[in-house]
Amino acid sequence: MSATAAAGQESTPLPEKTISPLLTFMFAAACGLVAANLYYGQPLAGPISQSLGFTPAATGLIVTLTQIGYGLGLLLIVPLGDLLENRRLVLTLVALSAVALVGAAFASSPSLFLLASLCIGLASVAVQVLVPFAAHMAPDASRGAVVGNVMSGLLCGIMLARPAASFLSELLSWHAVYIISAGIMIALIVILRAALPTRVPHTKLHYGQLLSSMGHLALHTPVLQRRALYQACMFGAFSLFWTTTPLLLASPAFGLTQNGIALFALAGAAGAVASPIAGRVADRGWTKLATTFALMLAIVAFLIGHFSGGGSLTALIMLTLSGIMLDFGVQTNLVLGQRAIFALSAEHRSRLNGLYMATFFAGGALGSALGGWAYATGGWNMASWIGVAFPVVALLAFLTERKN
Repeated sequence: MSATAAAGQESTPLPEKTISPLLTFMFAAACGLVAANLYYGQPLAGPISQSLGFTPAATGLIVTLTQIGYGLGLLLIVPLGDLLENRRLVLTLVALSAVALVGAAFASSPSLFLLASLCIGLASVAVQVLVPFAAHMAPDASRGAVVGNVMSGLLCGIMLARPAASFLSELLSWHAVYIISAGIMIALIVILRAALPTRVPHTKLHYGQLLSSMGHLALHTPVLQRRALYQACMFGAFSLFWTTTPLLLASPAFGLTQNGIALFALAGAAGAVASPIAGRVADRGWTKLATTFALMLAIVAFLIGHFSGGGSLTALIMLTLSGIMLDFGVQTNLVLGQRAIFALSAEHRSRLNGLYMATFFAGGALGSALGGWAYATGGWNMASWIGVAFPVVALLAFLTERKN
């Protein structure tokens, strides 16, 4: 059953399906800069906790509240891209990001900082309004390439946020990280206001009906169900890897400093080159072959990483290679999935994207939780075996699709 049949005729495409290389770059840069806001808190949790007087048990909420806000935004705000004028929605969310970042920088208590963190997560879903917006502007023949280019910017933001926050906080302070990012958001508002076209969805649904239609889409869109499952497994592996490897690298086996770990994280940004490649492959109709490659690459990456816990230079090189391969596979599969769901229906792209992202985001949360528990229980050996299980499950599920 198509997504169009699920909720009726609701929007009209832009008159001309064109997007220039410059505008594509601006979409990508905006996605990266906004997405980075989600990850600044991870390396700064310690300094923030000491500065504001968090209890040890509450320190984890610094990251958790941001993730909860983002998850809520995927389900409650991203679908508005099918209802409200997209340019205004993006600008409003970026403005909310700036306010929330300033609030975090000047928070005087744990409760105020956590409220700001929740709002940072909510507002950061602007990236998931921008991605279907860019897809809507692209011609059918090059939609995968456009989505891939935009997503490469998003991944760069995710992977560079943590090392950037570590370096800036050591050079200045953790407050400066949030203040600088707020300034970037204000500049981004000015640029996007001038550069983005308007797109007004002609929907006949109310907000409540819009949300209820998402349940129908989730239950009756097999392509969405499968692609979300595959990416949930892949993102679970990704989150487990990047949750546990800093612990491994800081352990006596490797003994890296925070700056050393930040440099290691920079290697993961190399996976961003996968996005435009995956988009072009999908445009050529090679999605099944590319999906097999992506899932197998993640499996091999974890198997290589499994034998990299010894602490030698060779082990560090293998672990770095493992991180690059894993990120390449995860990013490839992500873009392939988005290309597939965006092809279903123009008028449902924001809702489909929200469901897709929310599902694999849940997989990432599961991977992080399992990774932390596994490392504490059985070290890197146990964590890496659980990590490889995620893409194996995805591959087994994908093989049932290939038989249909």
